[in-house]
Amino acid sequence: MAILRDYEEDQQNQQPSSSSKKEVILAEKEAEAKKPEEEEEEEKQQKEKKLVPNKENGLDMENYSWGQSLQEVTVNVPVPQGTKSSLLLCDIKTNSLKVGLKGQPPIIDGELFKPVKVDDCIWSLEDKKMITILICKRDQSEWWKSLLKGDPEIDTQKAEPEPSKLSDLDSETRSAVEKMMFDQRQKQKGLPTSDEIQKEQLMKQFMAQNPNMKFPPGAKFM
Repeated sequence: MAILRDYEEDQQNQQPSSSSKKEVILAEKEAEAKKPEEEEEEEKQQKEKKLVPNKENGLDMENYSWGQSLQEVTVNVPVPQGTKSSLLLCDIKTNSLKVGLKGQPPIIDGELFKPVKVDDCIWSLEDKKMITILICKRDQSEWWKSLLKGDPEIDTQKAEPEPSKLSDLDSETRSAVEKMMFDQRQKQKGLPTSDEIQKEQLMKQFMAQNPNMKFPPGAKFM
């Protein structure tokens, strides 16, 4: 009987008390509460890993550099001075790119970030020391985060589109842009905008045509 009593006492001692259970439950709740915070912190760290793009909206890599507009991607690959084009390998496919010197490990070899229009892509050897590749994007409405999948990514929110040239716009759009730019300069100088100038001219013309009418000082067309 004494042995049985000792065994029961040992079992009771091994069972956690009610206060211990509460501590375990609180610890579990705290761990669950921390999960969203940890996920948020991890997401923040991933965002911080994204690199600031170079002036061409791309990235300068160890053996090459690339840049982009919304329509195209340009890749520059340095090669030894005096290299002949016949010694080069440049294989552009819809979803991949392979560039280098024949008989040597490729300088670039991997899956492109997005599909491209192969028929519109070209490459050339500049001054026998630089391979320049022009890649035409299939989707021309978004920035690439990297040239190849798995490469370091840029922060596309910091990419800057090229300002459109007025000469590239149709006449109607160009007129609207020129008017907007003129009005902006006038406002900065504290001068009347194009609409205000037009209304003032109309008012002067109307007053000249109706000399017998009396107009209050500073009368304007609304």
